[in-house]
Amino acid sequence: MSTNSPAAPAYGAPVTPQPTALSERSFIATWMFAWLLGFLGVDRFYLGKIGTGILKLLTVGGFGIWWLIDLILTLAGVQRDAEGRLLADFEQHKTIAWIITAAGFGLWILTAAISRVFMFVPEQVWPMMPWWQGQ
Repeated sequence: MSTNSPAAPAYGAPVTPQPTALSERSFIATWMFAWLLGFLGVDRFYLGKIGTGILKLLTVGGFGIWWLIDLILTLAGVQRDAEGRLLADFEQHKTIAWIITAAGFGLWILTAAISRVFMFVPEQVWPMMPWWQGQ
């Protein structure tokens, strides 16, 4: 007698996630963790990826490279939790996440450029405030 039920995967075989399976973890929380605390691996810990979270913590975000890659993966919507499920609310919040991230990087570049300019301005042209000089 035969049954038409699908065969169970072999022991040790990789389990592919269902395309409709969505994680209960939040895209917004993952994105904020990846952006602000990603160098400490907080985003990985939040997604349940403890081993890579510890590795990311010990390498300070893979010397910045791993931090940037995880941020891009999260913003692109391909970041998954430990069970291989996509983040549920990505479609609702992706535009605002991209805008805020781009604005943050833009402000970082702008302030870095302004501080570089002021490094080369002599004291006679633009004197520092007296409390800054320690007087």
